[in-house]
Amino acid sequence: MGTLDKASYTVGKRQYHVHLEPGDVGKYVLLPGDPDRVLRIAKYLDDAREIAFHREHRTVTGSYKGIVVSATSTGMGCPSAAIAVEELANIGATHFIRVGSTGALQEHLNLGDLVISTGSMRNEGTTGFYVRKGFPAVPDHYLTHALIESARSLAEDDSSVKVHVGLNATDDAFYGESPEHIEMLRAHGLLNVEMESAAIFVIASKRNLRAAMVSAVSGNLVTGEVVFEGVNERLVEGWERAIQVSLEAIVRYEGEGYEARG
Repeated sequence: MGTLDKASYTVGKRQYHVHLEPGDVGKYVLLPGDPDRVLRIAKYLDDAREIAFHREHRTVTGSYKGIVVSATSTGMGCPSAAIAVEELANIGATHFIRVGSTGALQEHLNLGDLVISTGSMRNEGTTGFYVRKGFPAVPDHYLTHALIESARSLAEDDSSVKVHVGLNATDDAFYGESPEHIEMLRAHGLLNVEMESAAIFVIASKRNLRAAMVSAVSGNLVTGEVVFEGVNERLVEGWERAIQVSLEAIVRYEGEGYEARG
């Protein structure tokens, strides 16, 4: 008897962690960390219905401007995000947009600002199981471009929307980020730090999927403007705008033929 190959064993079946099966999700899946934010996304979808809610993974599927779109929460950190992407891919999802919260690392980023990633510094352990140390964690170019264009369009209509594009860090330990560590990240010119994108980007690269990320700034780790209690109105606005940007990016991606270019 040979050793179990999890990858081949689970393809096309009901998935162990997300409790989904083929036909439950569209090819486009938004990936918030928080299960409650899945419900925020559902408000923008036509005929949205909750498919499953198991562990940290809540999933809804509906449509946006005629395109089937799903949303699945990943929970916190790369291990659970990796499981979500692997299992969603096993049942047919191919395009993933992380819609997250993030800590800013540069003084000019403020609460509620949007940050679109062009690559993640791999300060976590999960991706080491997939690739060698020097392998880059980068999003899909065309899906990221669609996010940038969508965000710029939103900013043109609303001057209060601030959009930043650049590199981020993905860390494992929220409370392990010492002031020295944060200063190192800032000095490297990274815009922000979060806990999931490196795994999402690497797995997408390995499995020939498409992935990207837009996040709302939940606090600035350099200036000390953070929200650790309650819900800040600017952060909520940032979440809503990130969702809007993601959904409009999907429409642009479909309508402008980005898939064929990739």
